[in-house]
Amino acid sequence: MQNAVRPSPPPRPSGLYEALSWRWFHTFAPRLPRIEAPDPPARLAPWRTVAIPRRGRRGTLAGTWYPLRGERSERGAVLLMPPYLEWGRSYFHRRRRIESLRQAGYQVLAVDFPGFGGSAPPQGFFDREVAAALSDLAQRAPAVPLFVWGVSAGGYWSHPALSDGAVEPAVRQRVRAAFFEDVSPHLLEWAERQAPAGRPLYRLFRLLFPAAYRYLDLRHHAPALGLPVVYVSGADDPGVPPEETRALADRAGGEAEIVDGAGHLEAIKRETRRVIARALAVFAGA
Repeated sequence: MQNAVRPSPPPRPSGLYEALSWRWFHTFAPRLPRIEAPDPPARLAPWRTVAIPRRGRRGTLAGTWYPLRGERSERGAVLLMPPYLEWGRSYFHRRRRIESLRQAGYQVLAVDFPGFGGSAPPQGFFDREVAAALSDLAQRAPAVPLFVWGVSAGGYWSHPALSDGAVEPAVRQRVRAAFFEDVSPHLLEWAERQAPAGRPLYRLFRLLFPAAYRYLDLRHHAPALGLPVVYVSGADDPGVPPEETRALADRAGGEAEIVDGAGHLEAIKRETRRVIARALAVFAGA
């Protein structure tokens, strides 16, 4: 599943260009209510809330650190990046991802994107935040392999973070595999399908900011991951058609798994054991 040669991803837009394109997109992006992330339930103890520095950006990211319990052997540490939902990192309180990872010997860090929970406001593309979270995870788990599990937006922004050098080389070398659920190849293509009324605005973005549009295309980042990777999505997801999941996995040199009858964010609901088992398998085999 791992590419022998890592092609170069598209160049990152300049700081000003990124700021302008992000501000334009953020102005027209859907708004979500900001809520305070609830504490994890008692069954996920022990845990603690952490503040993660953002390199070159103001403020911190809010995260929850889940160390191992008891004497279980430590196999690695996993970064969980959530979908674009108002619940942020508390999305992972359900569906047994955290419990299953711990039982298999993995410590876990779940992180809120900017603008969610206790995290600072957005200041540009979110891949920088994934990189900051990975650096924090590397410090908390200094002697073990690292893994990424991203869902929807969490998986989307993990691609450029892992491919273009946003993560420090010493940390990036420790990332051994990734697992992605419900990831669209392009944020704006997904937005066009989900909100057709905004199609003229998204196409205008492509005309005004072509370099940013290209940078946001995961089809250019996937070949540069150079990792064992598995993509999972639902057969009935209107925003992420199965053929796009398969094509993205093929570009990454990875594998795709399609769950019949599942819409967006529903694969884990319909086939919880199957999805978790696939994630644990790719991590264990890396």
